[in-house]
Amino acid sequence: MSGGLQRWVEAQRMRAPAPTGWWYATLALGIGTLLFSLSLAQVFPQAGYAHAPGYGAPVIAFEFARSQADLLAVFGPESDPGQVARLAAMRAGNEQDYLFMLLYAAFATSGLVALWRELRLRWLLAAALLPVAAALCDAYENWLLFDIQAAFTVGDYSPSMASLPWPVAAKFLALALANAAIGAALTQMSRRWQLAGTLILVPLLTVPMALVSPPAFGWTLTAAIGAGWIGLLGTALIGSGYALLKKAPLVDFEPEAPQRRAADRGEADEPPPPPGTAPRSFGRRRSDV
Repeated sequence: MSGGLQRWVEAQRMRAPAPTGWWYATLALGIGTLLFSLSLAQVFPQAGYAHAPGYGAPVIAFEFARSQADLLAVFGPESDPGQVARLAAMRAGNEQDYLFMLLYAAFATSGLVALWRELRLRWLLAAALLPVAAALCDAYENWLLFDIQAAFTVGDYSPSMASLPWPVAAKFLALALANAAIGAALTQMSRRWQLAGTLILVPLLTVPMALVSPPAFGWTLTAAIGAGWIGLLGTALIGSGYALLKKAPLVDFEPEAPQRRAADRGEADEPPPPPGTAPRSFGRRRSDV
């Protein structure tokens, strides 16, 4: 099966340049992801009780909670009249978050496949698995968050809090690597695309800082990942326009001619050099021209 996949990948690499319909799918999924993310942001609690401002949104502070004190900073104590509303909003947001996972995973995966169709780089096809991995980590993270919130509501500590850091870190790292693949691909398309690729890559420098010190830099995670998605959405819009109006791909890719043996070309093999003659290493004979 691996041999068949290898031959298929090579066949795709050698095909003639043509517009790809993957840009249409990427554009539609990107618009859906953008609109749903704006709606979802209004479902989650808009403000926490007393969490560090460096987290940004309360949902980010909840994802990085490591103790009961962190949960109190997000939701507030029982004496706070806003606690019930925050708990209800957080649960409603995490329930709808599952649809968001499907949207962003499909959007980023479709975009990476479209870039692979343009550039024929194998690592882009492998990178298309990263958004799917991120969504799976996100789903597991939400399952832990539901358990943590349920325990907090009745005043208990959930053992799930000890497992929470791993899927959270894996999710953001997978999304960051997917954005890095998108930015790197854009820099290889042409000189005019290098600025767009750089604008996607530079914000990713904040991701390690945010994972190491989320109370100070947690807010940068949304900005860093969002920059890549906005860049991909813009690329999908341009790619769809090229495919629809110009009937052309974004990249004028010149496939390399396959190396064939002389027998495959219908020519006689070159005879071996006479004994004692040094093999020819450089240049071509006049008869070869």
